[in-house]
Amino acid sequence: MLSKDKKLLLIGQVTDLSGVPIRTIRYYESLGLLESLERTQGGFRQFSLSVLTRLSFIKRAQSLGLSLQEIGEILQVYDGGKPACNEIQQKLNDKILEIDHQVEELFGLRNELKTILSGWDSLTTKSEETICPNIQPDALDS
Repeated sequence: MLSKDKKLLLIGQVTDLSGVPIRTIRYYESLGLLESLERTQGGFRQFSLSVLTRLSFIKRAQSLGLSLQEIGEILQVYDGGKPACNEIQQKLNDKILEIDHQVEELFGLRNELKTILSGWDSLTTKSEETICPNIQPDALDS
């Protein structure tokens, strides 16, 4: 029993070693991203050392823009005994396409803002019906 306890980490120890807050660990467990192996007599969660690798993976995947749902899908493949690299590669390719789309939208917004600002001084009329005629469409336009 004593040797088994040494192999398991309490949730506070996991936090200390990983830098992930206890609340986040509990949340990840509720989503099925982590699993505690057992509980102490006092009800404290106990995790295997492999939880540190898993938390490290989750943090890295999030830093690459993957959502917790996407990470969960990858971990399901891994937990099913299959290599998850193909799944990860597909999700990262999808993420690149998503980023490209966001960049296009941002360039469109940038151009719209530049257009508005280029004619800013010519529109100085104050009206009760508009807050700022430079950016507000006519009431009939909406």
